[in-house]
Amino acid sequence: MADSERSPLLVTRDVDGESHPEPGNESTPLLSGRDSPRYDGNDSQRPQADDSASIRSRRSNPASKSAARRRWPSIIAMVILAILSITIMVVAFFAPAAVEEYAKEAAVLEPTNLSLESITTDGVRARIKANFRLDRSKVEKDHVRRVGSVATWFVRELATEATRVNVYLPEYDNILLGSTDIPPITLKIDGQNTVIDFVAELVPGAAEGIRMIANEWLEGRLNQLRIMGKADLKLKTGIIPLGTHTVSESLIFEGGGEGGLPPYNITRLFFRDIDNHTVGAEVSISAYNKWPVAFNIPPLAFEILLANCDLHDPYIQVADALTETVVIKPRSNAVANVHGVVGKLPDSLTRRCPDSGTTPLDRLLKQYLGGESPPVYVRGKRHPTGGTPEWLNEIMSQVIVPVPFPERSFNDLIRNFSLTETHFSLPDPMAEPGDPDANPKVSGTIQAIANLPQEMNFGINVTHIRASADVLYKSQKLGVLDLRKWQPANSTKIEANHGDGLDLMIRSRIKDAPLNVTDADVFTEVIQELIFNGKTVHLEIKALVDVEIETVLGELVLRDIPAEGTIPVKPIFHGGSSKHDLLASLRPEVGFIKILETTPSSIRLEALVNITNPTAYTASIPYISAHILCNGSIIGELVAENLDITTGNNSYLMVQAKWEPSAGGDEAKAIGREFLSQYISGFNTTLSVQAHRDTIPGQPLLGEALSHFKLTIPAPRLSLPGSSPPARKGHFIRDAIFHLLSSSAQFTLASPLQYNTIYVEYINATAFYNHTEPVGRIIYELPIAAPPGLSRTPRLPVDWSVGSIGRDKVRKALGGGLKLDATATVAVRIGQWRERVWYVGQGIGASVRL
Repeated sequence: MADSERSPLLVTRDVDGESHPEPGNESTPLLSGRDSPRYDGNDSQRPQADDSASIRSRRSNPASKSAARRRWPSIIAMVILAILSITIMVVAFFAPAAVEEYAKEAAVLEPTNLSLESITTDGVRARIKANFRLDRSKVEKDHVRRVGSVATWFVRELATEATRVNVYLPEYDNILLGSTDIPPITLKIDGQNTVIDFVAELVPGAAEGIRMIANEWLEGRLNQLRIMGKADLKLKTGIIPLGTHTVSESLIFEGGGEGGLPPYNITRLFFRDIDNHTVGAEVSISAYNKWPVAFNIPPLAFEILLANCDLHDPYIQVADALTETVVIKPRSNAVANVHGVVGKLPDSLTRRCPDSGTTPLDRLLKQYLGGESPPVYVRGKRHPTGGTPEWLNEIMSQVIVPVPFPERSFNDLIRNFSLTETHFSLPDPMAEPGDPDANPKVSGTIQAIANLPQEMNFGINVTHIRASADVLYKSQKLGVLDLRKWQPANSTKIEANHGDGLDLMIRSRIKDAPLNVTDADVFTEVIQELIFNGKTVHLEIKALVDVEIETVLGELVLRDIPAEGTIPVKPIFHGGSSKHDLLASLRPEVGFIKILETTPSSIRLEALVNITNPTAYTASIPYISAHILCNGSIIGELVAENLDITTGNNSYLMVQAKWEPSAGGDEAKAIGREFLSQYISGFNTTLSVQAHRDTIPGQPLLGEALSHFKLTIPAPRLSLPGSSPPARKGHFIRDAIFHLLSSSAQFTLASPLQYNTIYVEYINATAFYNHTEPVGRIIYELPIAAPPGLSRTPRLPVDWSVGSIGRDKVRKALGGGLKLDATATVAVRIGQWRERVWYVGQGIGASVRL
């Protein structure tokens, strides 16, 4: 070592500039001078005191000047030490606040990477990389910036020894969040960048604190989080120790109310049968890691939970899941592959909630099928198999993460909803208003196609189905088809016609489903199209369907599945070129007429009717009534009960009719008389049938809707004895026998009644030959009975037309026969009912006898 390095801090120099160290030892004072006493015990060398006179004498001679020069270094040293003392005092007592503020504002710490190297039995071993520097431009106050710059220029760098940092949660009763041991670090504080790179083991603290924070964050309730770090920090600069300092610092993390899982995509979801009571699930989830963090998550075991009836009820576990190792890299996508097992579903999932008609599964499916994202809850298993550390199990088992179920559109889950083999039933006349039996009923075969998601590759069998369906026509609601009763169903998997995968064909035979017509105007429009315009009507169906299914997990009920479809309703009549031809295709025939009750102005009768149903629909009619009209006037009432109409021919349908034209007034009475006259004369007559408000008991809206239409049909032909087919004109008078000598005639009558006798109480008839030549006239005022079947009248007196060609023709036909025409006014009586009608007969076969 050079001599100068071993020289004292302060030395005296002679005139030639050489240094002469003062002799001394450890007791030598830092500053020496002649007027300073010596403490080495040598009194002979102790300097004499100087008085002012001696000082002045030394200044006046050269020897004295040389001594003065030798004392200047001491004075300079004293000044320097004074300045340093003052500086130390300022730095020690006044500058620390400014330096601390400078350090806080100028410090820039930029994390560059955080990687998880391993999970240990006590915590997590992580590697932390960051850049540190002091940026004086970030300091706002000028004096703080100047003081801090001077202080950091002097110090240059700081070093810490190994330090344990504990992190607490002040807002949560100072729960220990975790701790870590930080290795020695040297920081450059003169503005240069310091690269920090060290490995530390992070040891979690109380699991309860971590659970509370995690749950609040996942629920979006953690607006901000204040943490406090405490450490005993040993500092030094170079080799100079700066002591141990207890550091306590709080940080506030602002969350802005945002929380929960980061955005993710379910890239794969697949279910499959494992055995006869277990379904396996495979899920792949992708999420982007926007942080400079890298680590591997080891395989972890989870429980999959669903919400219970009440928020305070425990969650319902439905599945177990196990993840594969997840590799997370900074600012890149991470993929988690999850394997789950769903066993037999617990009873609590399908048990109805108190004061509610739904189950937890119902509510989940209702949200999911409605296009929402119901949460599925994930919780770590408390005692999983494998090598997961106990501390991690403890934390994971106390944190429940809500995972929104992926959204999926179910608008086309059930499509092609159709109804075939349709059968209609009119309301029960004895049903009370509001009773389902007071509505028309529909029976038929429901057929629908369920669009099975490709992810579902396990056995499903539909066993029952029910629904509440709105029926619409041209987007206007016609009514409601009530299928609230469970109907047996079956299903078959078929190849999908829209791509890969399978569809589920569902069939169910429904019986007597009430159809409640809610808009009479819409129903009127439908009837108009079907009956009078002969067009196919497409009814729209919008339904909420409940489906009972069998799976390997047990029997499940899926409720309120949206379904849409179209039911094509073929026109009631078809095959004719005109409306008249279509209506005539009914071909009604009336026979076996029985008079049930008579009054002087009315007849109530019962008859068997044969009609042809030209439609593809069948119907059951418990009760129906309609007005009978002729030329717009009501002349009677038609009533039918307990009719079953099938396709094609329908024979022996029992109907009742009441003939009472007088109820419609004098005009209706005259119209009724004219109709009877034309009908018995064999004219082409028509009747109209029109519904009214009480046509269908309990359904006035339906009756009013039907009342807008009049169904006009040819008057039905009566079935007469000894006539097949009963189609020729003049069929009520089968034949006649003229007796020339007695000037009388007998007629064979064919009565349409099978149980009652018709009485002819007055006859005023004229017979014609060749339509115009009179033969004779009959006036008879005594009652003539016409019992059921064929009967012959007594001999009626004939007043021959003398000199007429007609009489000569009759005489020439003696022993033979000829064809005659006749006109007559006839008074008839059935029971108490009486009516006078006219009759025109043509082509009546007459035999001539003496």
